[in-house]
Amino acid sequence: MTSDTNDKKLNLSIIKAFELLDAFTEEKSAWGVRELALKTGYNKSTVYRLLNTLSSLNIVHQNSNDKYSLGSKLFELGNRVSLYKAITKLTNEPIKRVALDIQETVLLSILKENQVFHIDKADSLHGLKINTSVGSYQPIYATASGKLLLAFLSDTQLNDILQKTSLTSFSKNTITSSSELQKELITIKQQGFALDMEELESGLVCIAIPVRNKHNKVIAALSASGPLSRFKMENVTNYIRILQKGVDRIEIDLKDFDSL
Repeated sequence: MTSDTNDKKLNLSIIKAFELLDAFTEEKSAWGVRELALKTGYNKSTVYRLLNTLSSLNIVHQNSNDKYSLGSKLFELGNRVSLYKAITKLTNEPIKRVALDIQETVLLSILKENQVFHIDKADSLHGLKINTSVGSYQPIYATASGKLLLAFLSDTQLNDILQKTSLTSFSKNTITSSSELQKELITIKQQGFALDMEELESGLVCIAIPVRNKHNKVIAALSASGPLSRFKMENVTNYIRILQKGVDRIEIDLKDFDSL
């Protein structure tokens, strides 16, 4: 175990679990509790407890001979990484062009686990770095992309997410009323774009428009974020025009994806 893993801030159970997983190879794809304990140096009760937890999550699978092999969850997660790499390979160039034209930070985002999940990004050339990274999540009700994705859900999907989401305040402009949020979602769906007017972070404004699949279903949001000092309501039409150029290209490139 390296000195880094002795850091009190690290979760040793997770580290041990990954050391177990690292033992599974093409040459040795199945392990019993006793032999895996010998391999890793952990006692049998620790190995059994970790494997039992990993098995409940489908990360490992217990075979009929009481040995364990890697489960379907890792295959699923691996495919997700490959999927997002394939998507960003197609979308990164048009997103960069939008960022260059609109001169703000641009993000491509989807709905995942009842939150906004960012899958691609191009930074602003103005030097303002938005503290949002690819692979990160943000609250769905306090972001332009999130509200836009909510607006195009079915009533059943929307109600299910809102029931599971606590509308916590991030700034004085955050919408914390479910009825007020639903009214705004109706407006967003009618006008075809969403705004975040300092709702997540004071001084930061964002505008988002939908990305659709070949069946006209909204599968993602393309957004531009920048400081309030540069944002002008009279320029919304121009912002949308620039974003739409990027969306038109992205929709062509993603024509074979029904969902993201």
